[in-house]
Amino acid sequence: QVQLVESGGGLVQAGGSLRLSCVASGRTVSSYTLGWFRQAPGKEREFVAAISWSGASTNYADSVKGRFTISRDNAKNMVYLQMNSLKPEDTAVYYCAAARAWTLRFDLADFGAWGQGTQVTVSS
Repeated sequence: QVQLVESGGGLVQAGGSLRLSCVASGRTVSSYTLGWFRQAPGKEREFVAAISWSGASTNYADSVKGRFTISRDNAKNMVYLQMNSLKPEDTAVYYCAAARAWTLRFDLADFGAWGQGTQVTVSS
């Protein structure tokens, strides 16, 4: 079973940057697709970005394309989310998640392991 722990959230002004980190533990975590989701107050959890086990493939939600970058370091069992040009609407709890395979729709149900979340607040 994969276990995930996020860090790096905080309060930032609009236009600023944050880098989220997630450490994954588990015997075969390097073979998993890793992703980031977020959930704003009163809203459903939504897909943000995902990266394949090798890092060769990535996918982003339209709302973050060109501003966020996902990366991973399999030697350290880490996945990162670099967030630039942050907007108030990016305010949410951000969750790291793991899936056994690269998915087509990046639905929540495709990801079987989740972290506890880290709060990102962007002030205007």
